This record gives sequence, C-alpha cells and structure tokens, in this order.
Amino acid sequence: MGVQRLVAALVTALLAGCGPATAATVDPAPPAPRHAPQRTYAVGVRQFVVDPGGPRPLPVTVWYPVEPTTPATPAAPSGPPTAPATTSAGPVVRPGAPVAAGRFPVVIYSHGLRSLPELHAPLTTRWAATGFVVAAPTFPRTNLRARDFTRVDVRNQPADGWRLIRHLVRLTTRPDDPLAGHLDVTRIAAAGHSAGGFTTAGMFTSGHSTRLRSGIVIAAGGVAGSFAGPVAPLLFVHGGADPIVPESVGRAGYARALGPAAFLSLPGQGHGEYLTPGRPGFAQVLATTTDFLRWTLYDDPAALHRLPTDAALSGVTTLTTRALPR
Repeated sequence: MGVQRLVAALVTALLAGCGPATAATVDPAPPAPRHAPQRTYAVGVRQFVVDPGGPRPLPVTVWYPVEPTTPATPAAPSGPPTAPATTSAGPVVRPGAPVAAGRFPVVIYSHGLRSLPELHAPLTTRWAATGFVVAAPTFPRTNLRARDFTRVDVRNQPADGWRLIRHLVRLTTRPDDPLAGHLDVTRIAAAGHSAGGFTTAGMFTSGHSTRLRSGIVIAAGGVAGSFAGPVAPLLFVHGGADPIVPESVGRAGYARALGPAAFLSLPGQGHGEYLTPGRPGFAQVLATTTDFLRWTLYDDPAALHRLPTDAALSGVTTLTTRALPR
C-alpha cells in the first residue's frame, strides 16, 4: 500500500473514533500570570521510559532550557528572544546538562507514521531554546523502528499523550529527578505532525484537563470527539498541495475548533518540507508556532499581536484567524 493510501485509511479510521484520551488527574487551580523569557537558552536533552514494565512502554525524549556556556544578551523587552547559537540542525544540544533556573511550560510533541522524535528536532529544539520543555514520546507501534507497525494504533496515542502528562505531573514531586521543580504542569500544549497531528487533536476531547491549554496541529485535522471543550486556542499548519493529508482535512478541523483558532497555510507545499530549516516557509512556521506557544502558555500579549507579522511572506504563507483576542 502506498503512503498516500496508507494515510487515507488512517484518516478514515481516526474520523470514526479514538481511544480514551482524557487525563485522570485532578485539574489544578488556574495558573498565575507568567512572564515570557526575554532571552534564549542553550538546550539540554534526556530520555526516559514511561511504564517500562507495562503493556505499552513509552520512550520519551525531552529537550529543555539550560544555561548557555557564555552569557546571553537579553532581547529587547518589546520583541521575541533573539536566535540562539545554532548549527544548521538547530541549537547546540548538551545531553544531560543541568536544567536552567526557573519553571517552564511543557509541550507534548507527537511524531507521525514511521517517524521518531529526533527527526523533529529542528523545530522542537528551537522551541526549547525560547523557554519550553518539549517532551516527545516514541509511540510503540507507529514509530520508524516499530517491529509490529500498525497504523490504526494511532487511535491509542492520545491516551499515551495523557499518560505522559500524568507522568510529568508525578515527576514534579520527585526531588531526585533533574526536572523536578522546573516543569510548569499547569501550562501544557500538545503539538504534532501528520499522524501526530491527529494524535494531538485526539487529546482535546470533551472534558479534557485544563492543564492542556493549547494545541498545534500540523498537516492533520480533527478526529471524532475532538475540540469539544474546554475551549483551548488551536493553531493549524498545512501545506496547500499536501498529497498525503489534503489541506481540506486541516481546514475542516479549523472550522470545527471552538474558540480562538488560526490556520497557517503554505500554498503549493506538501506534507512537511516547511519543517526543514532553509526551506521556504520554515522561518514563518517557526516564528508563528513559537509566538503561539508564548501567547497561550506564558500569556504574552505581545506574542499574540506578532502572529500576523510572523506568518507574513507573500507567495509562501497565508494566515487565517478566528476569535483571537485583540
């Protein structure tokens, strides 16, 4: 079966229904206002496994802010953080480096079919450099190295995402864990590409925990029961000529979304080349997604107001919005 037919079958299955996705944790009290960092960080990385002895062990890669080896120059208060020192693949990553001082919002990032978290590092490490902890699970039966690859297992992945959230909530109470005290688990976003985008949508079912404050759906759309509330801002990113998941699928998800929503279209582009540094649209996708996270997880009004400018590149990107605050 070709890739296009494989994903088409997946979309049909997902639109028919997903497994349970809501968290079993008690919702926290509304978080106090935060100030988005006006600087950039170096990036650390670590790995662990959620439920290693269970029926669905979940390896997780975590990218997180660390202090740079040389002092950073703060950005101007009115603008976003300046770009960190990078290689062509993104910020320089320091495995096991100590976490920077502070508490950081969390982004759960879901990969697509036959992919891996590290293949999305050009985006996820750049998010981490601007003040987010990005936790990316390797899904048991849809990852690149899965021995029993099964595309319809995507139905179970929203519940995996919530398992990871519950694990992170518990982790914050463990004084011996390096991330303890550094995770703001009252401010979580979900994001993902392709099947990971459908996974993300599936985490926003009716009654989901208010810990989950926003979502980014890339090259995907909604699933049965998604976007039912509580209301959370959503950003959709889609190539206008995507041959795998047509843009109309993303547009339909955008139309179903409750509350604030935005749709970043890349006319003429396919299933994800705009996620590659140096390719047309990457800079706009990075700026738009970063400021969307800064707005929704740090309550940064300046980031919200930058979104139209972030996304503006004539002939390459277009941005549609609905019900965004002014």
